[in-house]
Amino acid sequence: MRVLGVDPGLTRCGVGVVEGVAGRPLTMLGVGVVRTPADADLSHRLVAVEQGIERWLDEHRPEYVAVERVFSQHNVRTVMGTAQASAVAMLCAARRGIPVALHTPSEVKAAVTGNGRADKAQVGAMVTRLLRLAAPPRPADAADALALAICHIWRAPAQNRLQQAVAAHAAGHSTTTTTKTTTTTPTTTKGRTA
Repeated sequence: MRVLGVDPGLTRCGVGVVEGVAGRPLTMLGVGVVRTPADADLSHRLVAVEQGIERWLDEHRPEYVAVERVFSQHNVRTVMGTAQASAVAMLCAARRGIPVALHTPSEVKAAVTGNGRADKAQVGAMVTRLLRLAAPPRPADAADALALAICHIWRAPAQNRLQQAVAAHAAGHSTTTTTKTTTTTPTTTKGRTA
């Protein structure tokens, strides 16, 4: 499985590609950051993020795209930019028919470090160990993108089994047949019941 992880942001959008399957050593195929100037017009920044993600999709041809689920923060301006960059990543993937998975920050931290409240340094250290890298990827947005890809590779098989079980359960209920009761009403002819 080849996954492009996207840690969305307008100034720095982390991107990282990881290949492998759950239970086996994983391989990093690429990591980086799509940057946009803070003083540029918002619409131009979004186009720059799109172009950057498109280049990564062209170069690495991932089977899945894993994007960090945007959550509410105190700084509304920051969360808006993150949400906009997230939407651009999902749009790029959808345009190519690539499935998109959203993972919360705590879900990613728990998958990679075993602690849903791990800090960025712990995530970077575990990503470095899991991918057998010489040093943690910099900036932290790049390490977070790799962590998203790792999280998806490890969680996708369990999520797929759960979805299949739910679908099978739903299909089992829909095959229950219902018996239609028909009633015959007697016809009346000239005052007599037939």
